[in-house]
Amino acid sequence: MPVNPERDVYFGDLHLHTVLSMDAYYLFGTRMGPEDAYRFARGEEVMFMGEPIRRRRPLDFMAVTDHGQIIGSSMAMEDPDSVLATSEVGRAWRAGRGRGNDAGFRAWRAQTAGEVPGFDIAPVSRSAWERLIDAANDFYEPGRFTTFIAYEWTTDTTFSQDGGGPIHRNVIFRGDTAPLPFSSLDSRRPEDLWTYLEGHRAGGIEGMVIPHNGNMSNGMMYAWTDSDGRPIDEAYARRRLLNEPVSEIAQMKGQSEVHPALAPNDEFAGFELYDIRFDGSPSDPAGSTIRDAYGRGMVIEERTGVNPYKVGVIGASDYHGALTEEGEDVVFGSKGVNGFAAGVDVPEAHVESMFGLGEPEIPAGGTATGSGGLAGVWAESNTREAIYDALRRRETYATSGTRLNIRFFGGWDYADGLPDRADWIQAAYAGGVPMGGDLPAQPAAGGAPRFVLRAVKDPDGANLDRAQIVKVWRDGDGYQDQVYDVALSDGRAADAATGAVPAVGNTVDLSNATYTNTIGATQFAGVWEDPDFDPAIPAVYYLRVIEIPTPRWSLFVSLRFGWPHPADQPLTIQERAWSSAIWYVPPE
Repeated sequence: MPVNPERDVYFGDLHLHTVLSMDAYYLFGTRMGPEDAYRFARGEEVMFMGEPIRRRRPLDFMAVTDHGQIIGSSMAMEDPDSVLATSEVGRAWRAGRGRGNDAGFRAWRAQTAGEVPGFDIAPVSRSAWERLIDAANDFYEPGRFTTFIAYEWTTDTTFSQDGGGPIHRNVIFRGDTAPLPFSSLDSRRPEDLWTYLEGHRAGGIEGMVIPHNGNMSNGMMYAWTDSDGRPIDEAYARRRLLNEPVSEIAQMKGQSEVHPALAPNDEFAGFELYDIRFDGSPSDPAGSTIRDAYGRGMVIEERTGVNPYKVGVIGASDYHGALTEEGEDVVFGSKGVNGFAAGVDVPEAHVESMFGLGEPEIPAGGTATGSGGLAGVWAESNTREAIYDALRRRETYATSGTRLNIRFFGGWDYADGLPDRADWIQAAYAGGVPMGGDLPAQPAAGGAPRFVLRAVKDPDGANLDRAQIVKVWRDGDGYQDQVYDVALSDGRAADAATGAVPAVGNTVDLSNATYTNTIGATQFAGVWEDPDFDPAIPAVYYLRVIEIPTPRWSLFVSLRFGWPHPADQPLTIQERAWSSAIWYVPPE
């Protein structure tokens, strides 16, 4: 099996649901299992709506993360003679099965509350969990396709009165065995989930937590307080740092990088916004995004000595149809793959049902979900151990679905032109730290940190518009941020007076959803030095690379069915990648 000490990038999805998840089964009509999910992800043909379909490009790694809460209840519902199926809620669900079926949702809620007399979910869930473990182990092919035993810990704040949004986390295990899931039926406190992990870690079973959808959390995901409303202290900060090394920054329910309300000077802050909660009410952006977490983390570190929000980033799908794809022309909505690219004749009613539509039009505003993201991981080999350890050290990045190849290093003495050297990767590791790391101690000679970046376009995708370094620094009890354009395509330059950069242009043909790579660059490489560095102030730096405009799923769908273009949904998208950050901490 090949091992590369300079590390290769592997692309994967660590967030996917199958028939074993209650919402996938009850709300979306999913009947495909984890075995189908793994076959499709590694490039095999599966049947979709009666037609064969195959992924365009196989993934390198994946985890099926069915909800630990009443996992496998669908197996009982599929048995027409079971206590669940013959109960009042079971009969109501069967009478009106399908997406948008409130009876099915009530069935889920009733089981959660233990309101189905005589029905015991425990043996059903145990069987479903064993099936997930077996599937992950059976489809693991070291060197070719890596799988992880995993599940989702889901707090049911959708119906709660605590002011929160969905506080959801995926639990990923490193090895070939795992304990029964600890779900929100056991506890709704993340701290108790960490206790579960810490106990099993002491017994030799290593696991981590990956939060997602901070954008919908109403400020609770990266709060100033713990679950009991107390200010974060050193103990909490250390436990969160240990158990939650990375967070999702992008998935089909929007991005959690930044919000325009918190970054009005960032012209790209409005990308794929989904800033509402499940009940349709607005989600407070403060405490809901990664950039805000980076700023808050430095403030908390000043007080406690530990930064709880020193997290890396990944992208994922969160699809609930068992099949994961990322192309704008192939996926949309929470169910995921729609089969367009495979030539499957998808009925219009099916597309409507995936959005919960009563009329043939694309949802407006913040109600439309989009295509999913991808996790990029720099690891020595495509194995559980190497990929998991890369997640642990945060040498990861996220994309909105493109397979951009990006590297980002930070140090003090990187020479101009370093990326042009044949041994530049070795030199970059030797002279500093990769994405996800802490800058080494500042040399006695002083100076500002220097960052090496390299970005290469997706070989099957769009050219690049620009590369940016986003800096966040502590400012008293708050923070400030600034976006630096460090590489621009097509010879563009920022206006000397305003700093504004001309748009890259747009080659998208709205009549047929095509584009050309006649603008933009195929790659960027360079060394950038922070011109505003203050050695007394903590700072965080991350790389953001943006592609030229390409057709968005909303354009493909409207053309496919002859629906009107949605007035408040963009028809083009500038896909992008975000690196995990590099931190500067002043000496004590």
